[in-house]
Amino acid sequence: MSGAPSNPLGSALPVTVEARGVSKTYGTGNVAVHALRGVDFHAHQGEFVMLNGPSGSGKTTLLSILGCVLTPSEGSVRLFDEELASKKERDLPRLRLEYIGFIFQGHNLVASLDARENVALPMRMRGWSPSAASREAESLLHRVGLGDKLDRKPSELSGGQRQRVAVARAVSGNPPIILADEPTASLDATTGLSVTELLKQMATEGGHTVVVVTHDNRIFHLADRIVHIEDGRISNEAHP
Repeated sequence: MSGAPSNPLGSALPVTVEARGVSKTYGTGNVAVHALRGVDFHAHQGEFVMLNGPSGSGKTTLLSILGCVLTPSEGSVRLFDEELASKKERDLPRLRLEYIGFIFQGHNLVASLDARENVALPMRMRGWSPSAASREAESLLHRVGLGDKLDRKPSELSGGQRQRVAVARAVSGNPPIILADEPTASLDATTGLSVTELLKQMATEGGHTVVVVTHDNRIFHLADRIVHIEDGRISNEAHP
């Protein structure tokens, strides 16, 4: 597939994240691995997009490039009016903080902080007062079913509970773009659906752009668009 995907939500909605001709290569010569091969992708404000494909297809690499975690070998990436190719590496943390809430597959929680402190951390970094950040963190943890685990450290939580803390942290402070790498992987069906419905609500009611890497066909029906990636290329897309 070439060119930008269609927008099921209407062309009037702005593009918030866009990749053009993006390639990512690891290594050189005979040992080079081509994780992405000239990918074109974009997502609109209020759109909920799922990236699907086999392991090693390039899904997480694309998500990481959109989230300013990795830089492309070739091509351009834009977040709103910011062209990332013109930015220096030292600019990327600011862009992540300003635009991105990221749910990592490995949780990436701060071990020394409790659940409430982990969720409050991005808000504190965005200038929220300690009390306001703490109140919002408590509210978000209640929404993901962890209202009774506010003071627990990551080591005191199950894998599924840590994932829910990671979801709450990603949406804290209302970042305009939310990126998630397998957010339901360690969750049972009921909790996974609940977490995905929260992300869907962030898109439909809050106007956030949500892009999720997932193999979980139990949540496909919540997507506005499912983009299939294989061998580093976007092969097709579907509208559930």
